[in-house]
Amino acid sequence: MKLVRDSPAARTVLDAVLDPGTFRSWDTVVESNWNIGPAYRDALTAAQAKSGVDEAVVTGEGTIAGHRVAIVVSEFAFLAGSIGVATAERLVLAVERATREGLPLIAAPASGGTRMQEGTVAFVQMIKIAIAVADHKAAGLPYVVYLRHPTTGGVLASWASQGHITFAEPGALIGFLGPRVYKAIHSRDFPSGVQVAENLYAHGLVDGVVPLHNLAGVLGRVLSLVAQPGKREKPETGRPATVSTSGEAWESITRSRLADRPSVRDVFAACSDVVPLHGVTADGSDPGLVVALVRLRSTVCICIGHDRNRQSPAHSVGPDDLRSARRGIRLAQELRLPVVTVIDTPGATLSAEAEEGGLAAEISKCLTDVVMSPSPTVALLLGQGAGGAALALLPADRIVACQHGWLSALPPEGASALIHRTTERAPEVAAEQRVDSQDLFDDGIVDRIIAEDGTDLSQQVVSTLEEELALLNSFSTDHRIQLRRNRFRAVGIQHAGS
Repeated sequence: MKLVRDSPAARTVLDAVLDPGTFRSWDTVVESNWNIGPAYRDALTAAQAKSGVDEAVVTGEGTIAGHRVAIVVSEFAFLAGSIGVATAERLVLAVERATREGLPLIAAPASGGTRMQEGTVAFVQMIKIAIAVADHKAAGLPYVVYLRHPTTGGVLASWASQGHITFAEPGALIGFLGPRVYKAIHSRDFPSGVQVAENLYAHGLVDGVVPLHNLAGVLGRVLSLVAQPGKREKPETGRPATVSTSGEAWESITRSRLADRPSVRDVFAACSDVVPLHGVTADGSDPGLVVALVRLRSTVCICIGHDRNRQSPAHSVGPDDLRSARRGIRLAQELRLPVVTVIDTPGATLSAEAEEGGLAAEISKCLTDVVMSPSPTVALLLGQGAGGAALALLPADRIVACQHGWLSALPPEGASALIHRTTERAPEVAAEQRVDSQDLFDDGIVDRIIAEDGTDLSQQVVSTLEEELALLNSFSTDHRIQLRRNRFRAVGIQHAGS
């Protein structure tokens, strides 16, 4: 894979990303107490003449698709975009100002890392930059990173890897240890094709590989979702909490497995806007779970869903999928967005690799993250809901089921095999275990059932999710979380005398 040769100048990046004529510099001269010797002074003078800027980073503000943003851009032509004391201070001042003014922050690093001429003092500057970025994110403000060619060393290991959402320049060299340093230490070349943007995307480490000329459009879509999520409408009243169902569990199970049944991606297609966030399995195969920024109708949320069309007996939901789900839950918390989970899975992957990858632990952690999340949460039982992979996404404030969605500890065939030593009694077992939507409603597990009456199910789902999130918006966070905990504490319990 061919690498790009030259990193675009900082000014080129600013011109490509920001609305014309909107950039305003925040740069001021920063004095450090570093004892600059003659050789280093000459290098700084030469760097200024070569790059046309006074430091290795340019900071300021502008607008992207009309959204006011703060932006920090590395200038690689200035001593390889390296971070010295003055550079770090300029970065931190810009990040802190963005936080004070409540602005989304766009970072476009291109750097060899620490400025070697300033030694260890420069090296530890990465810490204060990382702290400033963490404070920005803790304020609920978006942080979007565009990794340019090349981004390596301490920059990649600190602020360049903290993005809520991260894109990369095509062909960019991106890696912790630069290839020149690796060769000097190990006397051999670093394996080719590893530290390349496209390979990072293939391994789920960046959310997209985007040419610079397309970046403004992509950032505009992201900002429309995370910078101004939109007003949540008040919930409509008079909607039925449930519908009359056949009560035939096996019919629901059979219909949930039909090839033409809507999937989470069909739900996405019915939404107003969707920005997928990337994730893959360790072996590079397509994930059985997707995470995306989604605008339903007017409400923006993080959607985490099983993709029925990317699951198979050989690969269903594995540890990497659940780690992606947990990333989505954290992202929703940081951006102060609600979470929608979409359950549609025949069960978790059963393999040696999944066991060694900590499948059970990841199910436990994901389940706990959902139930403890401060974000408003709605779970949708879209189709199949088998085993721990389903349970991991279930414990929400509100649980909605499609009429032919179902939930069970095992697929009915597996439960039948355990109880009766045969799979032939699966329909009987499914009925006995009360797995269908009506029984789940009657048992207090499901709050609402969406009728499958021949109308567009995906459109019904989106409208229902919008209503449910609007309903949750009327509760305080503490009250909502307490109600969530209480509901699961009470399922299946009937105290004496009650």
